[in-house]
Amino acid sequence: MTVLSIIRSRRFLLTAWPWRSLVFVLSTVPLAVAAGVPFGVLAAPWLVLLRRLFTGDADPVTALLLFLSGAASLALLGPLAARPLPIVEAHRLRLVDDRPMLAGRSPGRRLGYAVVLVTAVPVVYAALFVALLLLGVCLFSPLLVDGGPITFGVVTIDSVGQAVPYAIGALLALPAVPYLVAATAGAHAAVARALLHTAATEELRAELVEVSRSRARLAGAFEAERRRIERDLHDGAQQKLVGLTLQLGLARIDLPAETPAATAVDTAHRQAKELMGELRELIHGIRPQLLTDLGLAAGLRDLAADAPVPVSVDADLPRRLPEHLETAAYFVVAEALANLAKHSGATRGTVTARERDGLLTVEITDDGRGGADPARGSGLTGLADRVAVAGGRMLLASPAGGPTVVRVELPC
Repeated sequence: MTVLSIIRSRRFLLTAWPWRSLVFVLSTVPLAVAAGVPFGVLAAPWLVLLRRLFTGDADPVTALLLFLSGAASLALLGPLAARPLPIVEAHRLRLVDDRPMLAGRSPGRRLGYAVVLVTAVPVVYAALFVALLLLGVCLFSPLLVDGGPITFGVVTIDSVGQAVPYAIGALLALPAVPYLVAATAGAHAAVARALLHTAATEELRAELVEVSRSRARLAGAFEAERRRIERDLHDGAQQKLVGLTLQLGLARIDLPAETPAATAVDTAHRQAKELMGELRELIHGIRPQLLTDLGLAAGLRDLAADAPVPVSVDADLPRRLPEHLETAAYFVVAEALANLAKHSGATRGTVTARERDGLLTVEITDDGRGGADPARGSGLTGLADRVAVAGGRMLLASPAGGPTVVRVELPC
């Protein structure tokens, strides 16, 4: 998700994205200054050439030598000076673009971004600063006009009465400031990603698309087979087992008590009832009927009710989600709660589910000892694989001493 994609949301101003954009813009200033120093040194021959051209003191030979020396220093040493930029920007871009970025190793792309950073970026940011400064002056113009007239080019404000309309206009324009800052940060981030991110070849991209489609087909085939097994167990084996249990119960009634035959039939009847319970639990584990009928929120509350430790559920899901997403989220929570009871030593847990802007987010938190590590077992890896099949991702935070947080993000 990027700030440019979320800026169209009606809840944009209520999110952290405007503040993250502001931090990105402010952190660009020292980065541009730090990058501008070495590139200013490398471009010193060009600066001397520009000065001589403006003063008219540049003969053709000297101008050519200055141009070639500047070009040679930038071409040879520029990529070396720009080498830290991809590493820095890979971390900084997370403020406005949470997609993973693989820093490219192309010297030309690094140099290209460095040139943009020390030339175009200062111009754009200066325009942003001037716009915000003018807005601030207009907003406080009724107070500032007492110190003397305020001039905006051809417009001059020399009284409080003249300043009030400008202040009202600036006040009405204030909500647009976060959008302006976010748009600037988002555009800068898009340029940085385009120049610094390692681009995949078309062949690799096509291969990845085919892998994704193949995985989706396999997941669909598995889902269809799972439903068939569930239906066969429910309509076939379970019904026959119910009939067998009834027959054994009737036979037990007809046999004289305390006889070997009655004891054997009673044992068989009890075992048939236990087997029927196990079969019912197996069918429930394949696809809970409550999840099918009432949706994910009801399914999560049912899981919490059966958990061996107290688990609270906060589910805000305004609509029914696609079935494969509900199934993936349900079984991730089921496995996470099972791990909570077996390994974490937790005394309570929390399950939070939200669906906002086309993204289903589910978080499972406990107050246990922490230290969960996917490398020590296949359970967490299996959960991540299940989420990946649905097109999402799973995040885990489990420091020693707790708490443990499992976060699942599934695009709807």
